[in-house]
Amino acid sequence: MIWLEGRWHEEATLLAGPAIASAGEQTQAVLRFARAWLGGDETFEVRTSGSTGAPKSIRLTRSQMEASARATAAALGLEAGMTALVCLPVQYIAGRMMLVRGFVLGLNLVVVEPSSDPLAGLPDDLTIDFASFVPLQMKTLLDIALASDSGSCFPEAAARALAYRRRLDAMRAILVGGAPVSPTLEAQIRHLVAPVYHTYGMTETATHVALRRLNGPDASDRFAPLPGVETGVDARGCLNLRGPMTAGVLLQTNDLVELQPDGSFVWIGRWDNVINSGGVKVHVEQVESAIEALAAEQPELGMAQRRFFVAGLPDERLGQQVALIVEGAPLTEDQEMQLRWALSQTLPRHHAPRQIHYAARFVETPTGKIERSSTLKMLHQP
Repeated sequence: MIWLEGRWHEEATLLAGPAIASAGEQTQAVLRFARAWLGGDETFEVRTSGSTGAPKSIRLTRSQMEASARATAAALGLEAGMTALVCLPVQYIAGRMMLVRGFVLGLNLVVVEPSSDPLAGLPDDLTIDFASFVPLQMKTLLDIALASDSGSCFPEAAARALAYRRRLDAMRAILVGGAPVSPTLEAQIRHLVAPVYHTYGMTETATHVALRRLNGPDASDRFAPLPGVETGVDARGCLNLRGPMTAGVLLQTNDLVELQPDGSFVWIGRWDNVINSGGVKVHVEQVESAIEALAAEQPELGMAQRRFFVAGLPDERLGQQVALIVEGAPLTEDQEMQLRWALSQTLPRHHAPRQIHYAARFVETPTGKIERSSTLKMLHQP
């Protein structure tokens, strides 16, 4: 069964019936894919989001997508009859694979238009067992669900917080992916009872191939491969992998990892995100993580709830220099000075940003991720 536009539909109805009147973009995309999948198509074209390169089309086979769905079910204990929330755009792999899991595993599917708060408007009696969110959605939901913990909520806000908290804690599994999980968000996730996992994967692997538990006694900094996935590293220390969702083909990534003997790995960052500043190799993700932590610990710095990223900018003496790009209005002179000092005390030598630049608004990919290269080009336009 699929819940679309506020009511349940049988799969056979979607295959044979007319388009739903006044349907939104998400619903129309679901109908197109459902008819192709249920009609027996063997190959499917999926667009990449463009977060790590130019957007492109990837062709996946039915068997690859089925293998991915079954591996996820084995890892998370998903069973026929459970209900999954589809709140990510189904034009892209994360949302589309939620549909595939429903069709392959016999899950009921609740489809909503993508938004920062995907639980808004859902009937109170609609139980969700399984969901996949991007970090922005997870943060929005937890900001609401944990609001009553401070004890300063109005009664209506407290009731809403309790309803969200109960709905999230009742889930059998929650996935968070599509972008790094900040230290602030990870700390919030630890308050949840429901098991929450950070995903590792890409369009070429039919979404995730490894999961990292974020809460509970099994929380870890390591990603564990899904059943049937083999992992290794190349001479650079970048992850490679193969499994049924890659059709048995070895896939080489540009992700630097610390590979463990059991095949699990700690993600360090992108090989192409290393800044060479005067011979010192600076991992962008390490600097960004330090800034995230400071933003949460020291709200007076003015970085809390603000988007930013770190980049290497050309420098005549160093080759590249570490720069911080912040969205929105500039920090005050005192805030900049305090931020620089705090980072110099936290990070290794030569890792702290030498410059801070500001953009009124970041350029985004179609899935809402920051498009770094385009944002940097925009900064240098007259």
